[in-house]
Parts: sequence; C-alpha cells; structure tokens
Amino acid sequence: MTTRRFLQLDVFSPYPGAGNPLAVVLDAEGLDDVAMQAIARWTRLPETTFVFAPQAPGASYGIRMFSPQKEVPFAGHPSVGTAHAVLEAGLAAPVDGVLVQDGIAGALPLRVDGSGAQRTIAIRTPRAQVAEVTVADDPRLRTALAGWALGALPPARMDGGRSWWVVELADEAHLRALAPDWDAIAALAESTGSMGVFAYARSQDPAHDLAVRAFVGNGRRFEDAASGAANAVLAAWLDSRGALPRDEPRYVVSQGREVGHDARLSLHIDAAGDVWSGGQVQTVIRGTLDW
Repeated sequence: MTTRRFLQLDVFSPYPGAGNPLAVVLDAEGLDDVAMQAIARWTRLPETTFVFAPQAPGASYGIRMFSPQKEVPFAGHPSVGTAHAVLEAGLAAPVDGVLVQDGIAGALPLRVDGSGAQRTIAIRTPRAQVAEVTVADDPRLRTALAGWALGALPPARMDGGRSWWVVELADEAHLRALAPDWDAIAALAESTGSMGVFAYARSQDPAHDLAVRAFVGNGRRFEDAASGAANAVLAAWLDSRGALPRDEPRYVVSQGREVGHDARLSLHIDAAGDVWSGGQVQTVIRGTLDW
C-alpha cells in the first residue's frame, strides 16, 4: 500500500455542490492501468484523474483520466479540476498565466486567472470537427427527438475527442421541460458511436447566454451536470455557423439545474478559432488514499 494525496472537487462551480464532481489522485506514480481503473470504479464519479510527472517538453504535469468503465482521452471538467488540484498542491506553477497538461490528447494549455476562491481556469480544447449535419426527421434521430420543439439550426454530430449530437431547442423553457426517452438516446448513441444528445437553447436570463443539457446514452445513462468538452464542441458548431450567442467571442452557459446542480461555464473562441472552456473549481474533500 502507498499513501497518495487525494482530492474530491466540484468543477465549473461558484460554490460547493453546483458543478460536476471529480476525484484527483495526485501521487499516481507506480499505479498501473488496472489499479487506476479500479480506483475510478471505487470513486463512482464521472471521472477520476491521476497526476504524473510530465513527459512532453515544456509540460507542467502528466495526466490520465478514467471513467468508472474505461480510460477517457480528454474531458473538459477533469482537465480544469486537475489543474486546480495541481496548483493547490504546489506541484506546478503557471508560466505567464499558463499551465500545460500532458495527456493522451497531447500537450494542452490551461489559462489561469485570479487566485484563491475567485480563481478561474480554462483549457484550450482539442479542435472539434463537424462530422455530419442532418435533419430532425433523420430515422436515427426521429425517436430520440420526438416531441421536442426544435430551434433554427439543424442537428449535427460533432467530433471533439468524444462525439456528440448537438440539437437546438426553440427556447429555454422547452429545453428545461424535456423528459428524454433514454432508450432512444441510448440507441442513437450506440448506432452512431456518440455520447448522446447535447441539447441547447438561447436564454433571456442576464446571468447566462445559453442553457444546455447533456443526455449521455453511451454506457451508463445519465444527465451530465457540467461538461466542458461537450460545451466546447457546441461552441465550435455555433462558431462554424456564425451563430454564437453574443457579438463577442465569449459567453456563459448554465448547466445542471435539472439534476440538482447549477454549474456556470465560460466559453471563449480565440482569434485562431480554438475554443477555451473553463470556470471556477471548489475543493470539497482533501485527504489521502492508501492503494
């Protein structure tokens, strides 16, 4: 048994309980794939990350990400949360306000702004591509979207490490009232190799520009409380269609209310067309793990 520093975090959250939970094992050297997968099953959280010494030149730290079922190449909230944990532990410091995460998806920079409880962290997400654009009456989508009041943009499948169907709703009220057909969502995810449906609507609320809901049908069926990667592929889709919710390339998303959370995510599309996804992180549990 080895004692390893362990944190449980709440990511994209202005206060504990609002965002997406994450477990981080800070001293992961010596753990093999089997052990990391076992720990991820034990935490029973959407993702658990493991911090290693970096291998890529110029990187701040190395990272591996696991869901309870398998290793994950990239996800937004584990990336942002792990950067917070690394800073809290003093394992790395930003250089010119930037940390560099070394993982399966490559060396990805994270921008750190502020400090303490007001600190925000945003990661430059892997480039997302439009895999296909279709219509709501597509036979693959018809059952999953039955009864949904759709918005102006067509449904599209976006690939950004993980693949999502992005579907616009007519307004925020319709989005929040959705009761998904989980069997249909799961069938769509399985038949198209996607995570499921990422539904969104424009908002009149001054606190956020978009409201979103992530219906995961791949494997365990659940609604994600806050997903940085899914929001990043949506941002890439909106940018490709000239349909960002603001005239400026920054906007705020509300996610998770329907599952008892209230996450706030900040999205930014830079001059190169890269999407940065971020927000605040709260430390909920700090301790050690014997494994």
